Amino acid sequence: MSLDKILSIGGRPGLYRMLTQTRTGLVAESLMDNKKVTVGMSSNVSVLSEIAIYTLEEELPLRAVFLKIQIKENGGKTSVKHKDDKLSLEEYFFEVLPNYDEDKVYVSDIKKVIQWYNILHDHGITDFTSPEEDSDKTVKEEKQ
Repeated sequence: MSLDKILSIGGRPGLYRMLTQTRTGLVAESLMDNKKVTVGMSSNVSVLSEIAIYTLEEELPLRAVFLKIQIKENGGKTSVKHKDDKLSLEEYFFEVLPNYDEDKVYVSDIKKVIQWYNILHDHGITDFTSPEEDSDKTVKEEKQ
């Protein structure tokens, strides 16, 4: 499953899988407890594939940050927990993304990234390559 169907819903903990869109919003399923929820149009919903992290040079897509974490952890869960102290979280994130913008990326953002990565890992969602990279690979394979 790609990050295009994984949602963060404002005011609700964890991540959700989008099941279907309705006239008045959407229906999603919690990755934590598999409960279905109806989300109205007025709710703050973010698709993980559309989120980016500020660096000193550019905005880095969340999938690229997840890929860096995955490489650092050799495909495993993070060595820090999202509830660890501020200093531990910042040190860890600096190891993963040394050029992140410390003025724009808050500890609360780092906590979310770490928590989301671990939730996705627990549910076997570990393919963080971009859709463009996948289509490039397919085109190259077809040419050979």
